[in-house]
Amino acid sequence: MKKIMLAVVAVMCLAGFSSLSFAEDMGKMKDEMKGEMKGEVKGMKGEMGEMKGEMKGMKGEMKDKMKAKHDEMKGEMKGKHDEMKGMKDDMKGEMKGDMGK
Repeated sequence: MKKIMLAVVAVMCLAGFSSLSFAEDMGKMKDEMKGEMKGEVKGMKGEMGEMKGEMKGMKGEMKDKMKAKHDEMKGEMKGKHDEMKGMKDDMKGEMKGDMGK
């Protein structure tokens, strides 16, 4: 009976030590994974910074294009406005001339 009990206690001790070893290995793996993840996150942040810079550049270009188009349209409208004003003045002159007859 003593031999059986000693064998059982020995098996339990081995199981306890192996579980401690397993837990230690898991802790090491966790630390390694944290380090790797931090490196990946830093890399991703760098990429995001580059993408933000590109997007700001694109936004600036689009803004410049829209400003140029706006200025062009403004010039066209001013020309049409001046033309209409000239026509109005001509019509006024004609009406005054017709009323004076």
